[in-house]
Amino acid sequence: MDAIVLAGGLGTRLRSVVSEVPKCMAPVCGKPFLYYLLSYLNKYKEINKVILSVGFLREHIFNWIDENRSQFNFEIDYAIEENPLGTGGGIKLALSKTQAENVLILNGDTFFDVDLTDFLQKNLQYAKEASLSVALKKMEKFDRYGSVTMDGNIIQSFNEKNYCESGLINGGVYIINQKNLDLSDYPEKFSFEKEVLEKLSQEKKIAGFEQNRYFIDIGIPEDYAKANNDFRGLFQTIDYSKIKTDGFDTLFLDRDGVINVLRPNDYVKCWDEFVFMPGILEALAKWNKQFSHIFIVTNQRGVGKGVMTEEDLHSVHNKMIEEIEKHGGRIDKIYYCTAVKDSDPNRKPNTGMAKQTMNDFPDITPARSLMIGDSKSDLDFARNAGFVGVNVNHI
Repeated sequence: MDAIVLAGGLGTRLRSVVSEVPKCMAPVCGKPFLYYLLSYLNKYKEINKVILSVGFLREHIFNWIDENRSQFNFEIDYAIEENPLGTGGGIKLALSKTQAENVLILNGDTFFDVDLTDFLQKNLQYAKEASLSVALKKMEKFDRYGSVTMDGNIIQSFNEKNYCESGLINGGVYIINQKNLDLSDYPEKFSFEKEVLEKLSQEKKIAGFEQNRYFIDIGIPEDYAKANNDFRGLFQTIDYSKIKTDGFDTLFLDRDGVINVLRPNDYVKCWDEFVFMPGILEALAKWNKQFSHIFIVTNQRGVGKGVMTEEDLHSVHNKMIEEIEKHGGRIDKIYYCTAVKDSDPNRKPNTGMAKQTMNDFPDITPARSLMIGDSKSDLDFARNAGFVGVNVNHI
């Protein structure tokens, strides 16, 4: 696939906090938002070329790409809007720079962690029925976005913004099949949402696929601030090789933020939402040869709150262990606490899970046990149990 990033918007809603650069260059945790979009695309071998549709203050984008182009594995080109062309006009202009039959389209102010391999495969399955595919995100109690009505995997309508208790929204990530959708007859300037999406939905020619992954639109100051908080966990990189493991024979691991990427203000409720931390699978393969015991000790309050079931948790853990073993690692046993109250003896930093482990494995010596976590609670748990604790955020 080729990919198009729509980065030509004026960013009027964000002007109060970011005014001197285009929206896609708004700094998030010290790096331009565009960095995260391109790094996301960089993970997928399917992406051969990225076209940046640029306009407002585009020199900032040119300069940053010139300095950072070598970080990315794909070709980068530009479609330059001398005057604002609207979403449709921007896509039409950028498509003239593409050669691939299937083209991915992203908004330059939205990050939606769609599994692109899965998305492309599903798009191909519906190629005869649909001119394009849309990645959908399930939301709760929202009024900022319009909802989407579905019949199976075919979109019936895009509804106007209105308060909705629960529903699917258009996540702003599309795959266009250029054999099925030709924009050449459209005017130079037009709205993709109004002129293409609404029309094709009436003709039942748009496929939609739900993706239960992280989503944020930084178009308003509140969500821009949220991104600056969330991305610290989402894009954290850990050099596990720096953790000193000599002299220990038992390893305790927290799960969220150590083995898998944190979901800000949410829980990993199903396997689709589980993303391994970069480098952890390789680290577990190495630790497999070093440690006599490897355990996970994790608070899972989401079950206690009713956000997910214990069966959901087991399903995630079974698939996690399967993937770890495929990469040469192992987990001997998982201990978890679903209690909501901090006073529960099994909830970290209380030591109930440590006591359970030592009852099950009497050969464990606390002084030769290492706990790797990502929070003060993990370090307090280690200290209370007599283990050595390491915080991955401080190595």
